[in-house]
Amino acid sequence: MAAQARICWALHSPSFQIHHHRHARNCNSLTMPPPPSNATTSFMIRRRTTNLDKLSSSSSCRATASTEATESPPSPPPPDKELQRKVPDLQTLVRRFWKVAAPYWFSDDQFQARLQLATVFALTLLTTGISVGFNFLGRDFFNALANKDQEQFTKQLLYYLGAFAAGIPVFVQRDYVRETLSLRWRSWMTKYYTERYFKNQTFYKIQSQSIIDNPDQRIVDDLSSFTGTALSFSLSLFNATVDLISFSNILFGIYPPLFAVLLVYSIGGTAISVFLGRELVTLNFLQEKKEADFRYGLVRVRENAESIAFYGGESNEMQLLLQRFKSAFENLTRLLISSRNLDFFTSGYRYLIQILPAAVVAPMYFSGKIEFGVINQSVSAFNHILGDFSLVVYQIQAISAFSAIIDRLGEFEDVLESSSSKSHSEPLEEIHVVYSSAGGSPTLESNGSVPTAKSHKLLDVEHLTVRTPGSNSTLVRELSLGINPKEHLLVTGPSGSGKTSLLRAMAGLWNTGRGKITFYMEDGENLQLPISSDSGLIEADTTHDSDGKRERSLTRNYKSVFFLPQRPYMVLGTLCQQLLYPTWSEDAIPSSNDSLPFLMRGPNSENASAKRGKPTTEDIIQVLEDVRLGYLLSRFGSLDLTCEWSSVLSLGEQQRLAFARLLLSKPKLVLLDESTSALDEANEAHLYRQIEKAGITYISVGHRRTLYDYHKKTLRISTIDPNNNRRNWNIETINRDGTHSLSSSL
Repeated sequence: MAAQARICWALHSPSFQIHHHRHARNCNSLTMPPPPSNATTSFMIRRRTTNLDKLSSSSSCRATASTEATESPPSPPPPDKELQRKVPDLQTLVRRFWKVAAPYWFSDDQFQARLQLATVFALTLLTTGISVGFNFLGRDFFNALANKDQEQFTKQLLYYLGAFAAGIPVFVQRDYVRETLSLRWRSWMTKYYTERYFKNQTFYKIQSQSIIDNPDQRIVDDLSSFTGTALSFSLSLFNATVDLISFSNILFGIYPPLFAVLLVYSIGGTAISVFLGRELVTLNFLQEKKEADFRYGLVRVRENAESIAFYGGESNEMQLLLQRFKSAFENLTRLLISSRNLDFFTSGYRYLIQILPAAVVAPMYFSGKIEFGVINQSVSAFNHILGDFSLVVYQIQAISAFSAIIDRLGEFEDVLESSSSKSHSEPLEEIHVVYSSAGGSPTLESNGSVPTAKSHKLLDVEHLTVRTPGSNSTLVRELSLGINPKEHLLVTGPSGSGKTSLLRAMAGLWNTGRGKITFYMEDGENLQLPISSDSGLIEADTTHDSDGKRERSLTRNYKSVFFLPQRPYMVLGTLCQQLLYPTWSEDAIPSSNDSLPFLMRGPNSENASAKRGKPTTEDIIQVLEDVRLGYLLSRFGSLDLTCEWSSVLSLGEQQRLAFARLLLSKPKLVLLDESTSALDEANEAHLYRQIEKAGITYISVGHRRTLYDYHKKTLRISTIDPNNNRRNWNIETINRDGTHSLSSSL
């Protein structure tokens, strides 16, 4: 009975516990936190930020970006088809892991990253040496106890306490350095993926074409989990290798058959665990998606609270939310069942090892061939090596969840890489958007206008055919026109004919189709270097052709062209930042000294000098008065107040605020997509007078008859007839007596 008590004490001794809680045995380790022995293990590596509002895009129930002539998005696949999703093979997972993980270690932060990684590995080696020392200390400690040698016992106890005092800080420091490296890695990857997400309007394509689900979750949650877990698993593999070398000699020297038992036990356990956990990767992947879809539904309710309240749609919204929650619940139920089945095996596997090594070497102890301390030493060495061989068994649920994260990030990486490669390719047919110097080109006669020197033009559209992305349906066919200064154009036509789609093509959002759109700038005018567009012809550096053209990628933040959508975008910030967006948005964001310099470098920061001077407070106050929003200062008390502006301001106020942005930016040309639809006729007339007074030429999309009073020409687009190849547009000159003279007909 005393021997059994001593064996039990040996199994739970400090020398045993200080290294071994990494595999969720009763013996504790300082290498990795133990996974819980229940189904929630699969979520342990997802470090949720519960107070973060997720603006995720759901792959189901999402409309495409076009509000005209676009196909309905596909309905979400039924649960049985989701469960049939192909699990990526090991080669694919390794390839995706490398594509996601490698860039940081070869980045501009590589020196600091590699230095910290080397420090972590060095500390890991040191902790392994400390564990080996504890192994021998434990042997001598229990030998003294078994021999009732009080003097030796006291001496070994003091050694133990000294080893604890020296060893514990090393374990703590190793974990701290690993976590700081994980945070630094995550910070760099967040910047890296966010930059690529916005490049080439990839965020717009993902949302409008429903390419992948929840990109925001992949950037926030999946990157956080990936960096932390990748480091933990990498260090576990490294530590397992060092442990295996360090403790194999100890165990083999004690009793070779025990080493053979260990190999058979660990290999068999690994094979069974992989078989039982084969469904976990798919279930974890789907759970990530379904939880994000449910959260996104809740965010949409908050953002559209007033519209839902007006419709009285509470019951319908509740049903939609509960339906999404039910989908997540059903998937989680399947995940719990799969995890339970796996736990039946892993729990038995974990607890059997508490007695297995002692049972194997006990006959040698009873025969007097070994001392009692050797039993403790063999148990400790056995568990070290078994833990190294059994990483898959102990971490199967965490590995499954990590595999799902690798799969999701790899999928995201493929989309970003595809978007980047397309921007550098030259498809046979696409819409080209070009910025050109006004001085060096020959005259192009425009439809419905008197031919003028090209130096006086702002815009040329040549043989433009616009098609919808994906479905490739033609909306506008062979459109050619020119816009001169103060030659204001009104675009009209029935809903769905392609009016807004034409503006999307001009703004560079759509390039499906053919033709050329040229914006002209004055000689000597500086272009702000923007994020490159989709055109494929545009280079980051200004290029000069034989005609003296300078080609740039198009951006809505370009100072000579401005785009105003029907529903203005309200940024998260102060009233002042609302007005300065997007032209001076970087200037409105305060900077600070940071230990992560790569987070402070933006894609446009090196071109800040190309901008005009930032408006003064007096300029901002005056422009608020010009758009009849001067009362906002007395209402909110300051330009520096931060509010949820999309909720605080009415749609009409938001549209007037957008015109204030326009007047501050002073572009030469503005594209207005029903930008006064929420305003009364008096305010509409006032705003058009303001932008005309500022010398801004405008192209408007609208339906109101009153808009004819502020324009000189009208471009009417009709619904296209698929049975013939005729043009579906005509241009008319607007006479002030209310008649329209036909300049170019169908």
